[in-house]
Amino acid sequence: MRKIKDGMIKENPLTVLMLGLCSTMAISTTFEKSFLLGVAVLLVLVLSNTIISLSKKWIGKSVTTPSLILIIGTLVTILELLLSTFLKPLYDAFGIYLSLIVVNCILLGRGLQVAMKESVRNSFVDGLGIGLGYLASISFFGFFREILGNGTITLVDATEKIFGQKIVVTLLQGDYLPNALFISPAGAFLTAGILLGILGMRRKKHETH
Repeated sequence: MRKIKDGMIKENPLTVLMLGLCSTMAISTTFEKSFLLGVAVLLVLVLSNTIISLSKKWIGKSVTTPSLILIIGTLVTILELLLSTFLKPLYDAFGIYLSLIVVNCILLGRGLQVAMKESVRNSFVDGLGIGLGYLASISFFGFFREILGNGTITLVDATEKIFGQKIVVTLLQGDYLPNALFISPAGAFLTAGILLGILGMRRKKHETH
């Protein structure tokens, strides 16, 4: 339980380790897309950590990185094939960012630092903790950007064909005028700076006490 908590807070890949920021800023224009990418990364991370730990005895030092990328790439390809076959709307919602999970430095980093050194159990738990930390962070990132940029929270849009209806909740109404800057590429950097700055100040304040 402690390792899961550390992965979500002390070693959070986005807010502490600063990993996976590129895909986060690119796809987090809505809460739905952010959450879905977080779930995909969580699944691949848990599976890749477990498989790498199981097969580490047969992975030579000279081919460690290529071998890990091959394992991660295979898992992502399987996920793509399953989604494109059985959940096409969800596959379309991810777009190119599903394939880019292969080069997400979070997965390779945990594989090298943890799965290649720790037991299968510890590697699984580490993947779960880090994955949940990423899921929580990117979901909050998308929530923050969408509510300020559109005044809404999208729960079901791109996956409407799966759930049968579109669900978009309007949270900010009346005199509030949404600022499209927050859902633009520039707004992604602005949002990252604001959120990471606030979290950094809170951590520093906590450490001084």
